[in-house]
Amino acid sequence: MEQLVADLLERREVCAAREWLECHDAGTLALQRALAEIPAPTGAEELRGALVAERFEELNLADVRRDGAGNVLGRLGPNGGVGVVLAAHLDTVFGPETDLTVRDAGPRLVGPGIGDNARGLAALLAVAGACRAAGIEPPLPLTFAATVGEEGHGDLRGAKHLFEDPAFRPHAFIAVDGAGLERVVHRALGSRRMRATFRGPGGHSWAAFGVANPAHAVGIATSQIHDIPLPPRPRASASVVRLGGGSGLNTIPQEAWLELDLRSEHEAALESLYGSVAQVLGRALDLVNRRRTAGTTPLTLQLDSLGQRPSGATDEQHPLVRAAVAATRALGATPALAAASTDANVAISRGVPGIALGAGGRGGDAHLPSEWYENVNGPAGILRALVVALAVAET
Repeated sequence: MEQLVADLLERREVCAAREWLECHDAGTLALQRALAEIPAPTGAEELRGALVAERFEELNLADVRRDGAGNVLGRLGPNGGVGVVLAAHLDTVFGPETDLTVRDAGPRLVGPGIGDNARGLAALLAVAGACRAAGIEPPLPLTFAATVGEEGHGDLRGAKHLFEDPAFRPHAFIAVDGAGLERVVHRALGSRRMRATFRGPGGHSWAAFGVANPAHAVGIATSQIHDIPLPPRPRASASVVRLGGGSGLNTIPQEAWLELDLRSEHEAALESLYGSVAQVLGRALDLVNRRRTAGTTPLTLQLDSLGQRPSGATDEQHPLVRAAVAATRALGATPALAAASTDANVAISRGVPGIALGAGGRGGDAHLPSEWYENVNGPAGILRALVVALAVAET
């Protein structure tokens, strides 16, 4: 694989693509900035998707369309099949109330979503632009996908929708997500997200004291979830991420709830952890009900799923991973194999080789208003995605 990557980097058309990326670096940064300033909260990505679709049309990609979920798709190369997918998600974690203005801070661009995932989208368009300018004709189609619903409660909705079509069976799937030139994400970090709601009669905090208290059940459950033993391998995590309930300072609540985020790289570990959490919640319910005043109404417990992200891995020896490692080295960086939750999770869970790559540069404060991007080796990150796609298309 090292030789194939080295040969690709010497090919006339790939050298031309590299030159184009370097010459158009300022334009790519300007596009990244423009994308970041278009609101795209999860579930409302239409405006940003419209710009991407317009650029796909300008690049004369084939079969440009928006699917039923809102994903924006286009194809480069031969007809027939999906080939190698290059995907970048449209949505951000920031709501419509967020000021999306990007500002200059020395060598950095600072603004919500400037890296995650305005950088990935700009890189996706730059790969397509470089291919067009250099006359690259891949042996398999390159399908470009700007996906919706990758973040948070979106639950990888866009990527899941792609794979609902039986004809969508890629040769490989590459998610371009955020900044960086070192990480090769080949392990899919899965998750189970849920809300547990305890309900009871409520009442005055003095006059009705003794009725089953949903807030007490939430507190007991939270404490006991903290005490669940977690295996070091495969690594797993159980986090209470939000709490709520109650209507007044002197009122026993009729309802209280907690939200949980369970994670692991392995489905069996996730299922086991889910079972342990369900037992804890059941014990908390039983404990509070046993302590209530005789004859009063017991608590009930309702569990609602808030999302399920599949886990899995693309083997380190698969040509896709080997190509990414070789390309990272060839471009002067040290590859780091990693796990994360990206659109590639869906591909991996469907048996399609998948990875996620950063799009060059450096970044920080992801998911915060202070998010920043610094364009160090920016073109190299975009070139890496292109070379990996071409290499896996030839294997």
